[in-house]
Amino acid sequence: MTRVVLSIGSNLGDRLAHLRAVVDALRPRLLAVSPVYSTPPWGGVPQQDYLNAVLLAEDPALEPGDWLRLGQELEQASERVREVRWGPRTLDVDIVWAARRRDGQSSVVRSIDPSLTLPHPRAHERAFVLVPWLDVQPDATLEAAGQARPVREWLAALDSADVDGVRRTALSLGWP
Repeated sequence: MTRVVLSIGSNLGDRLAHLRAVVDALRPRLLAVSPVYSTPPWGGVPQQDYLNAVLLAEDPALEPGDWLRLGQELEQASERVREVRWGPRTLDVDIVWAARRRDGQSSVVRSIDPSLTLPHPRAHERAFVLVPWLDVQPDATLEAAGQARPVREWLAALDSADVDGVRRTALSLGWP
């Protein structure tokens, strides 16, 4: 069984509909869904703001690679085009963190595979991931840069302007 933290975002087309499509597709697997946030783009490419959220999901039949394929299928269904790194997109589904549960024990999945690096190598630098993650898992811990720290501490270490740019909206993803 795997449990994952997924970061979802959209800044092209009907942004809210793209995010809702992910929630609808994953509904039977969802444990929690964060509020929707409006966030400035990350990475230096001029574009409009994103809508972002974080999902906590679990499925006894899926491994991390299966979650990756599922996320890519959802991106393709939204007609995502990968032309510019960190550029605008109809939908982005990132696996931020994963854990396996076997024999009553939970262990964090670590991977250096270029197609799926876990935990996500830049999650600790991104307020648009950390803020909504705390909504669904206030006691979350993330290993990054060679150290495991509470997500709350990673967030506190970020520039306050980045954190202030993550603005909660009144929009709903229709959960629960």
